[in-house]
Amino acid sequence: MLLWLANLFANDIRGLSVINYITMRTVLATATAMLIALVTGPRMIRWLLAMKIGQAVRTDGPQTHLVKQGTPTMGGAMVLISIAISTLLWADLSNRFVWVVMFVMLGFGAIGWVDDYRKVVHKNPKGMSAKEKLFWQAFVGILASVYLAFAISAPSSDKIFDLIFRWLQSGFTNELPSKADLIVPFFKNVAYPLGVFGFITLTWLVIVGTSNAVNLTDGLDGLAIMPVVMVGSALAVFAYVVGRIDYSRYLFFPYIPGAAELMVFCGAMAGAGLGFLWFNAHPARVFMGDVGALALGASLGTIAVIVRQEIVLVVMGGVFVMETISVMLQVGYFKYSKGKRIFRMAPLHHHFELGGWHENHVVIRFWIITMFLVLAGLSTLKLR
Repeated sequence: MLLWLANLFANDIRGLSVINYITMRTVLATATAMLIALVTGPRMIRWLLAMKIGQAVRTDGPQTHLVKQGTPTMGGAMVLISIAISTLLWADLSNRFVWVVMFVMLGFGAIGWVDDYRKVVHKNPKGMSAKEKLFWQAFVGILASVYLAFAISAPSSDKIFDLIFRWLQSGFTNELPSKADLIVPFFKNVAYPLGVFGFITLTWLVIVGTSNAVNLTDGLDGLAIMPVVMVGSALAVFAYVVGRIDYSRYLFFPYIPGAAELMVFCGAMAGAGLGFLWFNAHPARVFMGDVGALALGASLGTIAVIVRQEIVLVVMGGVFVMETISVMLQVGYFKYSKGKRIFRMAPLHHHFELGGWHENHVVIRFWIITMFLVLAGLSTLKLR
């Protein structure tokens, strides 16, 4: 919106031309989202307390968590509002990738909102059933996956539906261009063609998988939001590279026209996340809830697909991966062994808590691990 206004009055007010620079708009989007989160945070916390929207704590978990009973949850809505407003203000609203990421974020946010609302307002500890939640995640994910299969392949927005019609007319035989291939990091020219159905399947798995992985990680004060900020910031760098024909050619990445605009969204995500951390740091005054965790995870997955860095996302989001695998192993082994456990408790952060680590130690050490993994992911820009 502000980009459009700046261009409208650029001839009259010379200094407005600086807003055309995407790096400047990214900085402004970060600052705007952080300011919105910091200003609205206390008001939202008071409203959540007044509505008695408090977190229920597992009685079989670490006993130190019992003091968190009743802490306001669903605070992730503050993060999503901050991201949405900041993005609408500073992004190029004609960009197709900005809108698909916003659609995924708000779609998964709505699923998380319903789940949280049923848990804390209707006092239903299960919230949405697993089947119902997966159905809606699958629905939003498949819509985004089909669109992205052709949006990434198209040179511009007006060519997307041409590609879709051409694929339909070919009897589903037309292949996607090489820019839609699965890139293997650390190798200069190693990529695997996926085909339309392969691309849609992988994209769906990345979006839904990342969404649920972040949700599983969100179990301690500040544990999930800081890795989201770090991984999102790193993806902004990849978006800038693949969105510029000169940098992408030099670094042997596919050129995705329009992908650089996602820097603004990533900046807004980082700013909103840091603003939320002000209130979510130990001892947390508010929890993110499914409304935030599901939406932010899905957004990271969608951005990673657009910038063609699905495998790098797995590397940089290693903490999310570890948490998810720990749950899968625990549940699988529990059923196989008829009651035995691999970990003291899953997800993995509870295992370390029950092993004697203080909550702050678990959180900060997981942050440090994420920082190392993000640096490893960024190294793939040149180590190819």
